[in-house]
Amino acid sequence: MAAEICGASLFLSVKTQLQLQQRRHHQSAFFHTQRSRTRRSITRFHSSQRFFRSTFPNAATFRRRVACQVASADLESAARAGEDRLAKVPVRNIRNFCIIAHIDHGKSTLADKLLQVTGTVQQREMKDQFLDNMDLERERGITIKLQAARMRYVFENEAYCLNLIDTPGHVDFSYEVSRSLAACEGALLVVDASQGVEAQTLANVYLALENNLEIIPVLNKIDLPGAEPDRVIKEIEEIVGLDCSNAILCSAKEGIGIIDILNAIVSRIPSPEDTSKRPLRALIFDSYYDPYRGVIVYFRVVDGTIKKGDRVYFMASGKDYFADEIGVLSPSQLQVEELYAGEVGYLSASIRTVADARVGDTITHYARKADNSLPGYEEATPMVFCGLFPVDADQFPDLRDALEKLQLNDAALKFEPETSSAMGFGFRCGFLGLLHMEIVQERLEREYNLSLITTAPSVVYRVNCVNGDTVECSNPSLLPEPGKRKSIEEPFVKIEMLTPKDYIGPLMELAQERRGQFKEMKFIAENRASITYELPLAEMVGDFFDQLKSRSKGYASMEYTFVGYIESNLIKLDIRINGDCVEPLATIVHNDKAYSVGRALTLKLKELIPRQMFKVPIQACIGSKVIASEAISAIRKDVLAKCYGGDISRKKKLLKKQAEGKKRMKSIGKVDVPQEAFMAVLKLEKEVI
Repeated sequence: MAAEICGASLFLSVKTQLQLQQRRHHQSAFFHTQRSRTRRSITRFHSSQRFFRSTFPNAATFRRRVACQVASADLESAARAGEDRLAKVPVRNIRNFCIIAHIDHGKSTLADKLLQVTGTVQQREMKDQFLDNMDLERERGITIKLQAARMRYVFENEAYCLNLIDTPGHVDFSYEVSRSLAACEGALLVVDASQGVEAQTLANVYLALENNLEIIPVLNKIDLPGAEPDRVIKEIEEIVGLDCSNAILCSAKEGIGIIDILNAIVSRIPSPEDTSKRPLRALIFDSYYDPYRGVIVYFRVVDGTIKKGDRVYFMASGKDYFADEIGVLSPSQLQVEELYAGEVGYLSASIRTVADARVGDTITHYARKADNSLPGYEEATPMVFCGLFPVDADQFPDLRDALEKLQLNDAALKFEPETSSAMGFGFRCGFLGLLHMEIVQERLEREYNLSLITTAPSVVYRVNCVNGDTVECSNPSLLPEPGKRKSIEEPFVKIEMLTPKDYIGPLMELAQERRGQFKEMKFIAENRASITYELPLAEMVGDFFDQLKSRSKGYASMEYTFVGYIESNLIKLDIRINGDCVEPLATIVHNDKAYSVGRALTLKLKELIPRQMFKVPIQACIGSKVIASEAISAIRKDVLAKCYGGDISRKKKLLKKQAEGKKRMKSIGKVDVPQEAFMAVLKLEKEVI
């Protein structure tokens, strides 16, 4: 069977075509006679393995034969390729799908292979993680920003348009993932055939089921020695509840099963509804800022038609613009004159503010507005806050400019100016989660050449005041006085940990230490268990994930969702140095942990603050009550050195004079806490709190 490709026509060898057809015919006839689902999966796996070994004795030969060989193409063939890619197809021949998977299960590799086999990206342009544009994505091996790609595929002599939306897999970007899923009719559920079902696999599957998507199970990495497809198929059926009798076995790296996946996308994922006659409604699932063209919007046309030059209206923000340029992503941007219901494309309209085109908003015509917007739009709400301060105070304007530019690319980032007595001028920034915070900090340092100090991450607390007001507080220094507050509420999350049964005890102990409330535990397979807890978000923004991985030797995975605010016994812990309260070191902690945190902070500060000419007390206080204290002894001059003999009264006089000087020095002296001490204490806070 031939796969017709944009750019040039790429063909499998005739021998391979015949063998693939024979194998599929043989498998379909064989599977109908079998009754046991597990037996079918084992047989399918072994038959594909036998075919693989008999046809191509080594993997290198297979790769050379299956990897599509691009014919020599001149300018005319390249132009023809663009026309083929932009050629319109009926709505019934459009397929919109995404790939959902846990981190490192081969999602980006599969997307690369689909682009390569369909000829969307030519062999000479191909590179690993093709859709991951940032260096940070390639280094960490994760997808941070989603991408879209339009592919052309010929199935049974009929051309189809396949729109792939590559989504992030991490929980911090779950809202972006949900909007991407809303733009699709189907999803490829990619599961590692050696690792099995993981926590984020479940989370993304549930999101897909909420959007009523057709899910195609795909078992990747079947070429690995540790692959156990029969066990993983059983896991998917038991845990997720999907019928895996027609699951596809593949190896994205080796190119096994890619044609089967493309055929399944065409035959099993439904086409969009043909609603081209209705008023325009298009769902924005991503946007980014281009310094020359303004905000570029990625959207899926749900109803109606949009043409170049139309005046469009954004229903949530209330802004209107002229569509200067519309086009499709294949995966580079190609201009077209018109997009109709079911198609995915981009829009450029000289928009200068990302806030005018938020993810989840609905685009309609200004003159013929839709009656109602598409459901599901909401503002991104920051969950984790920290302070960002430049190491060099002269870089403060550069930091402000960098945050403003980065916010144009990342609408979920929030920031406001903040002043610290210890670290000077900076910003209080809000993020969706810890990974989001790390990514933003690293992008600021790399892309804008800044040296930054990051304070310990904190969460937003709700303070119920005596007068009936409710105050949201992300900075301990803004907490109302004890006499004015009635209670403090903190955000709680529901966390689900998937782990081998050998590590259940250590993980339950970890959750109990972090004030977790046990909800349920169930065995999802013979050797794997799911443990569910509710625990404060503040306990997770430290080293919880690191502890989870170390206690389970890297085998456990986790997924969490925000459940709401719950009243807790929280207090503000102040640090006083020489009687002066140091606001940057103040923290909000649970009453039961106040002593241990205060003790750890005072001991660390005693090591880091240099000795003075007078005694320096370091105290951890709750209000006026001191709960932990240390003291840095004074540097003393030996004033008795010259008194080698004589009356004792002379010595007493000298010692009394020295003591009076020390007392006067302490009253007017000021202790300068070095920058290194703040950074070390902030690191300690992340570990202790």
